[in-house]
Amino acid sequence: MKIIEFNQVSKSFDRTRVISNVSFSVDQGEIFGLLGPNGAGKTTILRMLLDIIRPDSGSIDLFGGALDRASKDRIGYLPEERGLYKKS
Repeated sequence: MKIIEFNQVSKSFDRTRVISNVSFSVDQGEIFGLLGPNGAGKTTILRMLLDIIRPDSGSIDLFGGALDRASKDRIGYLPEERGLYKKS
């Protein structure tokens, strides 16, 4: 079973595209990590996975289905630093 599946996900802030057609999946039992330098889009991907922000296009499936309250309640996330939410 696919635990996480990103299908052609894109996200822009203002006129800057930060995620462009990202696709990947994580199978049950698989160990997976997001690696990259600052500004690579790792936090944006996590924010979209947690439904804090929405992608501009594409789809995200979690535990074999669309994002819903029950699937999001199964995720634990502990950031190293605060800053998960958009500044007002």
